[in-house]
Amino acid sequence: MTGRRRKVTYLDAQGEPTAQAAQAVKGEIVEYDAHGEPARRTKFFLDRADLPWLRVSEPAFLLWVLAGLFIAWLAIGFVLLT
Repeated sequence: MTGRRRKVTYLDAQGEPTAQAAQAVKGEIVEYDAHGEPARRTKFFLDRADLPWLRVSEPAFLLWVLAGLFIAWLAIGFVLLT
């Protein structure tokens, strides 16, 4: 990666530039080659949108999914052992 440099731009929730990655909800990473031309551009964003069809919070839903997968794993193990 000799000759490459990187420019990182972070934006907080209000759209203001910030230097701290932990506060960023949107940003762009541009890597330049040895000649100063953009070689690779990566954009990212974190969207805090609610799912209207989900009646519980997302962490609670994911916990139920994890519990269901664990029960299915136990059931398959029980069937294979008997």
